Amino acid sequence: MYHQLTQEERYRITAHRMAGCTQAQIARLLDRHPSTISRELRRNVTRHDGDYRAEKADSYARTRRRNCRRGSQYSAEDMELVAMMLRWKWSPEQISGALSISGHLAISYETIYRAIRQDRLTGGSLWKHTRIMSNQRRKRYRGADSRGVLPGKRHISERPLEVEGRQRIGHWEGDTVMGSDLHHCVLTLVERKTGFAIIKKLGARNMEEVTRAATKAIGSHRGRFKTLTLDNGTEFHDYAKLEERFPLKVYFATPYHSWERGSNENFNGLVRQYLPKGSCMSSVTQAQCDRIADDLNNRPRKRLEFRTPAQLYH
Repeated sequence: MYHQLTQEERYRITAHRMAGCTQAQIARLLDRHPSTISRELRRNVTRHDGDYRAEKADSYARTRRRNCRRGSQYSAEDMELVAMMLRWKWSPEQISGALSISGHLAISYETIYRAIRQDRLTGGSLWKHTRIMSNQRRKRYRGADSRGVLPGKRHISERPLEVEGRQRIGHWEGDTVMGSDLHHCVLTLVERKTGFAIIKKLGARNMEEVTRAATKAIGSHRGRFKTLTLDNGTEFHDYAKLEERFPLKVYFATPYHSWERGSNENFNGLVRQYLPKGSCMSSVTQAQCDRIADDLNNRPRKRLEFRTPAQLYH
């Protein structure tokens, strides 16, 4: 399949020409067909002196491609399918990947982003279904950190090396996602290899509620929990009860090192599409939590080659 020459290849053509290479030699060095090099030199030489310069050649090629676009190659039905998937809260990249592997439509995620921007300019609402990340501010702390201090907790550094490799199903990460009232919240548990997740509604952010919800979640997936890595919040201090009831070892991340639980942090960002920051969770039900988890578990992921967490987990 033919692919457009890249800017890097154009710089290599310039260098090889300066070194006195023939078109045939340049084609071999770039692993390109001789006609590709011939066409490139014929179409993209500098106009005022007929020489070939990579920067100008790339500019000419980009302009030519831009000018030849006479309108969208996608039908209204195609774009309505994309719009429907955006309303499912799938990202443009997930939509592009899923449609490609299913054979339904070949459309790039850049094209989908352009469609979203155009839709917004004309008063549309598709942009509201995309994930909008809040500004990340680095927290600064002074003095000794006493958050989550509890004797006997296993630090994440003690976790088996196989957990890092995501080679086996059974290694999970957990955290709570807060509502505006700092009371009602949800517990999220994410399996590292597949990204499969469980969401449990909590009536309060305390040890009793978290332990109850975690016990129910682990019990319904019995045998599929080998390790669990948690945030350092005091709501997880009853972890020993989980270890007593299940063949499970619990580990704790370093305080304020959220990247040590990257799978869970990323999932919590996805949950915020359904439960935005500042919203009250007092009226959120377990049925709603199950629907959100089902949506996300059946959403294709790039790192899974656009398969879904549910497909891999089950």
